[in-house]
Amino acid sequence: MLFHLGSLWRMAELRILSADAHTGRDQEGKPVDLGSLQRVSSVSGGSIVAGQLALAWADLGRAPPAQFMDLFRARVTEPIRRLAGVNIAARGLGGGIRLALDVLLPGSVNSHVARAYAKHLYGDATLEHVPATPRFIFNAASLQTGSLWRFSNPYVADWRVGKMLQTGKVTVARAVAASSAFPPFLAPATFKFADSDYEPNSGGKGADNFQHAPFTTRPQLVDGGVYDNLGLETAYKCYRTVLVSNGGAPFDVRGKAPVNWISLGSRVISLIDNQVASLRKRVLVGALARGDRTGAFWDIEQTITVHGCPDPLPCPFTSTRELAAVGTDLARKEPRLQERLINWGYALADAALRAHVNPGWPRPADFPYPGTGVG
Repeated sequence: MLFHLGSLWRMAELRILSADAHTGRDQEGKPVDLGSLQRVSSVSGGSIVAGQLALAWADLGRAPPAQFMDLFRARVTEPIRRLAGVNIAARGLGGGIRLALDVLLPGSVNSHVARAYAKHLYGDATLEHVPATPRFIFNAASLQTGSLWRFSNPYVADWRVGKMLQTGKVTVARAVAASSAFPPFLAPATFKFADSDYEPNSGGKGADNFQHAPFTTRPQLVDGGVYDNLGLETAYKCYRTVLVSNGGAPFDVRGKAPVNWISLGSRVISLIDNQVASLRKRVLVGALARGDRTGAFWDIEQTITVHGCPDPLPCPFTSTRELAAVGTDLARKEPRLQERLINWGYALADAALRAHVNPGWPRPADFPYPGTGVG
């Protein structure tokens, strides 16, 4: 979440987070019309910051250029940092999750996470309050159909189950909690809908049609990263230019694997997830290298020099590797660690964007938090 916040900070400075049209460079250095921002597709911690950006979007669009970054910091940066200073769910002994006090109240673990998101960020805003353009999509994965479940302003949908147009029934907090329902402790996110909420005959065809209960009435969802770790699918199929920020935790290389069934099962799931993510990365990077797509990809575990930017901000690999290993739970992060993570996302996005999208964009004078850096 904090790494992505830093990436968005740099994109905000470059006016990518606006209705402005942009020009980039292709493989041969020739100008390329990139158009304007059309879609923000997110999973997991990325959905938390994307939800806050979505609800601030209209005000950001009305801000004079001279006031844009001040408003971005007030409406996006500061609320996200306040959330990062709250202990919602932390890893406890044995790898389990220790929840904040409100877990003693009735409801599932995921409903408590949604309540925390509502309290600290989104209030009672629904998907109707999220912009239609650009389209913000909060991706979750269906534990029932194995398909991607999309939450957006125009509709909520699983292509097999159908399309629900009454998006005012779903709060942003619930949508983001589903998109960030990391298994097994924060999942599943269970919803209660009616068959009549769906557009008739909008589900899949033949054997792929599941537009009936319980798929329609009791969807059970998990973190969108289980299906698509990069949140790439809903943008890649529709657009030529893609900017992809990956803040997922690196695979934990160990000299000795666990042997008890619970820890071994968790390890195998982590291995499968790592391989699926690696395959998507290869597809994306290959497409960018061949020129099938324009844009950039940056990853929290990279070294900043991998992009070939001639003058990146100073980011020693020993420091950034330490940041990549920070736990991706919902535990409180102390202020200096928050600043380091934001600075790292900012610096890496800057290096990737200036190296691969538009070398003419100016180098930033310094980090968002100059006195902190990344180490």
